[in-house]
Amino acid sequence: MVTMPLLPLPSSTRAPGTIGAGGWIGLGLFLVGGLGLAGIRTAMSRNPVALLDGVDRMLAVGGAVRAVASHAYGPDPAQKLRMFVPTASDLDPAKTGRALPIVMFIHGGGWMDGDPHDYSFIARTLAPLGYAVVLAGYRLHPHGIYPAMLEDGAEAMRWIAREAPALGGDAAKIVLMGHSAGAYNAVMLALDRSWLAQAGLSHDILRGAIGLAGPYDFLPLDDPVTIATFGHADDPAATQPLSHVHGNAPPVLLLHGERDERVAPRHSLALARTLAGVGARTETHVIEGIGHEGLIMRFARPFLHDRRALDRVAGFLARVTASDVADARSSAMVQTVGA
Repeated sequence: MVTMPLLPLPSSTRAPGTIGAGGWIGLGLFLVGGLGLAGIRTAMSRNPVALLDGVDRMLAVGGAVRAVASHAYGPDPAQKLRMFVPTASDLDPAKTGRALPIVMFIHGGGWMDGDPHDYSFIARTLAPLGYAVVLAGYRLHPHGIYPAMLEDGAEAMRWIAREAPALGGDAAKIVLMGHSAGAYNAVMLALDRSWLAQAGLSHDILRGAIGLAGPYDFLPLDDPVTIATFGHADDPAATQPLSHVHGNAPPVLLLHGERDERVAPRHSLALARTLAGVGARTETHVIEGIGHEGLIMRFARPFLHDRRALDRVAGFLARVTASDVADARSSAMVQTVGA
């Protein structure tokens, strides 16, 4: 077991400060020639994530991924998923015959909005590293109050376990990943074994979880979003990831922006301390100079020049999906977190 102090990552020399206004201004200037200023403003106000995905698609070179499935796993329009694999000749499972580890990404949006199709940039960034990527949606408010998001996440994983092997994915090597509300979903599914068990799945298929700017300890409920989503729960403590920490949890990577004002970094720090306290395998980084949206934007073009988040995700994925489970677990770093 390796212990390391948690240290803030230095700001990128090419991307100082928050992504915030400067990043979106640059994005707007890039697109203004094609869409016009009015079109940019409309797109940003309606769906900035879809705009980001569109820019990433335009800047991506050579169609490095292909969609192999698009599936509705339930009657609600949000219960949908899409699976991608890389197209490089040395990675494409249709050409190599080798199944790829699977990353299931869960989008954010405060359990109120969001569409997995708008996050295709996650697949275009991660799949070429050697992974099959599943972008999974879940029921949203008012139909998606707790525990619907966890039931849906487990159902999406059940689809992966059943269908992904025929599409080139290794259903015995799944890593959950999410941003914001999606990070809550991913980490809860990893820590609370009951949701996968209810879906008839073994927890052994889960190699790890990655939480980007997630809320993990938000009692008492004190804002309209969490009250609307969790206020009806008979046992509020049971809704918190912090309540489900145990020593046999799969490895967990927690990333947070130091300037996050929407979900404070204390959420990742509190969960990291609790995981480390029971000997669970966890790696935690607070990244200087970026905020809530800036963290997820670092996985899309034109912001990939700041690789602090991506490099840590890539390293974690490589370790926990290694062929030898024992080696993967022993190599996952355990970090102690200072006050």
